[in-house]
Amino acid sequence: MANVVEFLKESYTEMTQKVTWPTWTELQNSAVLVLVASIIISLVILAMDESAGNALKMFYKSLA
Repeated sequence: MANVVEFLKESYTEMTQKVTWPTWTELQNSAVLVLVASIIISLVILAMDESAGNALKMFYKSLA
């Protein structure tokens, strides 16, 4: 039990004194960057999916 209490004390000290927390502006900038990157990646995946789907449709039509 003493090890758990010691761990919690050290964790609290590290989180309050040793960790450098981002400012609100840095946090907002990071959130916007993640949002934009997610949108771009999802659009790329959508384009790949649509291209593959269209290619398969053309392939199956050519077999019929």
